Amino acid sequence: MERSPRSQTSVLPIPMRALLAGARKRERALIERIRRLVLIESPSDAKAAVDTCARAFASEIKIPGARVTLKPQRHFGPILQARFSPRTKPGSPKPYLLLGHLDTVWPLGTLKSMPFRVSAGRLFGPGVLDMKAGAAMALTALEILAEARALPREIILLLTGDEEVGSPVSRPVIERIARGCAAVFVLEPAQGLAYKTARKGTGNWRLEIQGLAAHAGVDFTRGASAIRELARVVETVSGWTDLNRGLTVSVGVIGGGTKTNVIPENAWAEVDVRIARRADGPRIERKFAALPSPAFKLLDKRCTLTVTGQINRPPMERTRATVRLYRRARALAREIGLDLGEAATGGASDGNFTSALGIPTLDGMGAVGEGAHAAHESILIEHLAHRTALLAGMLLG
Repeated sequence: MERSPRSQTSVLPIPMRALLAGARKRERALIERIRRLVLIESPSDAKAAVDTCARAFASEIKIPGARVTLKPQRHFGPILQARFSPRTKPGSPKPYLLLGHLDTVWPLGTLKSMPFRVSAGRLFGPGVLDMKAGAAMALTALEILAEARALPREIILLLTGDEEVGSPVSRPVIERIARGCAAVFVLEPAQGLAYKTARKGTGNWRLEIQGLAAHAGVDFTRGASAIRELARVVETVSGWTDLNRGLTVSVGVIGGGTKTNVIPENAWAEVDVRIARRADGPRIERKFAALPSPAFKLLDKRCTLTVTGQINRPPMERTRATVRLYRRARALAREIGLDLGEAATGGASDGNFTSALGIPTLDGMGAVGEGAHAAHESILIEHLAHRTALLAGMLLG
């Protein structure tokens, strides 16, 4: 029989109130740490910039006994891994994995138009919410526990440099480490004030039509319009959306043609797919794979269709094991006056990978704020200490 959330709190070696006091004591230092990280711009496609940010974060780790490695990558920033004592011994509980990333969506130079600033109880700046604050909070939580000599198991902090572009390099590393862990805590932003127990999976496809160019006035019938055929394909794939299943197919970007008086010989579209159920991944992949075939007939047989893409991240489905983690977090949150909600989101994270492996994964354990990927990206200072203390409490479980 599952224990009640309130009974689970009695096993902590440090009361939640004491953890909150430790987080409040470090709040100014935490804000300064966040400021330093935000001031180091680190877009995913600027390898040298992400390298610099990762090295700066590594230099922040001063916990005695920490083993820090920076694994360089050819095209992306390094994978930062830090392991914190006690070392694993026979019979010891499996480690916990703290998972996050240091890359952002913001191009170099964004700080000029979107500077780091403190205003109206918020911290503003590119990447402050998604998710440099979460990385800084994780290290602060570990410092609180290390100072109290209260680490009950090995904790692994893993920060990557390619999450915002789909984790093409870091995914196998994440999965390998997660397989040896008891649970994964993802440092992505909160959903409102809530932790996330479910995320949609994501996929991306590109549709390309090759037609025949011709003068729109002189040789109209000799042309084969790629745009006209693309429009039909767009209508077809958009019709695969099934809101009752949490499946959406959205054509987000299109292009084609050269001049208004030229029959367009090329056209293309990029498609975003979101799935709530893992079983829908293979189904939607089969649908796209069947497009360039006799099953889907283009009106103009002189045109050809090329389809590329796949499901990138499986969904993070709501499992019993993840719900148990959430209920433990909710009980701990109550001890420091928080009403911790539970949420699902259409966005994906690296937690999708670990959850798909069957590892209990709790997401949204980073900062509270708004405007991720937007010009008003910011976090609320008032929640920093409580959320950091709650993260520390979860690591004690």
